[in-house]
Amino acid sequence: MNSNFLNILRNQSATYTPLWLMRQAGRYLPEYRQTRAKAGSFLSLCKNPDLATEVTLQPIRRFNLDASIMFSDILVVPEAMGLNLHFTEGEGPKFDNPINNQADILNLKTIYPAHDLGYVMQTIKNLKQELPKNIPLIGFSGSPWTLACYMLEGGASKNYEKIKALLYQSPDTLHLLLNKIAIAVADYLIEQIKSGVDCIMLFDSWGGVLSEAAFKEFSLKYLDIVIKQIRSLGFSDIPIISFTKGGGNWIEFIDQIGCNAIGVDWTINLAKARKSTQKILQGNLDPVLLSVADSETIIKETKKILDSYYLANNNSYDRLIFNLGHGILPSAKPDNVATLIDTVHSYTQR
Repeated sequence: MNSNFLNILRNQSATYTPLWLMRQAGRYLPEYRQTRAKAGSFLSLCKNPDLATEVTLQPIRRFNLDASIMFSDILVVPEAMGLNLHFTEGEGPKFDNPINNQADILNLKTIYPAHDLGYVMQTIKNLKQELPKNIPLIGFSGSPWTLACYMLEGGASKNYEKIKALLYQSPDTLHLLLNKIAIAVADYLIEQIKSGVDCIMLFDSWGGVLSEAAFKEFSLKYLDIVIKQIRSLGFSDIPIISFTKGGGNWIEFIDQIGCNAIGVDWTINLAKARKSTQKILQGNLDPVLLSVADSETIIKETKKILDSYYLANNNSYDRLIFNLGHGILPSAKPDNVATLIDTVHSYTQR
């Protein structure tokens, strides 16, 4: 496949800096909202391969993006493990039966991704048929730590009191849960690779709520376990991106695991990040800009990020994938997205 995105991940030359956006298939697009209404619910949309394929393709049709990410949700894994998931408008995801004790952990189901998450695999197969031949497909999962946060808290959380209570008072119990999740995540990602994805991304969305020592023990360790399991089964060539939101201070530690690229949010300068690793970097425009700024400001802020990286990287844009520092917001303006993409491509033309 002739792809600038894959070329960068393989440390090969590219004609410009590639760009894709986290949550690029989403509520900021009117066509997404129409398809979502047709599905009836967010979870129904995830579980319908035809509609999930359609919303994945929508931003690819509209914008000159360099990669596609399959439409799904990180919480389909804990749902397959036996937790009852639903999404409430305005409140986000909720589990009806969150984990409360060790017995709940022991009772979690072993997942068989080809069967239990077969709808995801069918979406991948559909997309590999329908995507333009030069657009690679990214598969993904939440990190074990991030999934454990949702499974214990029952949904999104401000202070993460339940999981942190377990972390400080019964760390062995938390390790038991994280080990179970890591096995499920590795199996899930391996099945995605077998189904045809060209790249894997691990979303450690809540790794940044930990102290440095706790991050190493309860998040990084399990990212490493997942990646090692994928590599040990012969998938040594599949590019893997690891993204810890709020993890800019820990790049030197993330550098030590077997990912090819490290995603960073807007709280760390790319030039500073480059000093901590020689791996590919992905990031890191503040997503709020696409909602509140005019095109002139977006161009200025994008060039500022690129200039900083260029100078820190020996006057080169190599080893960079441009992205947001987190997912695109529902309030983002599609015209601003087009401006961002055009700016990155034209400004970094080799």
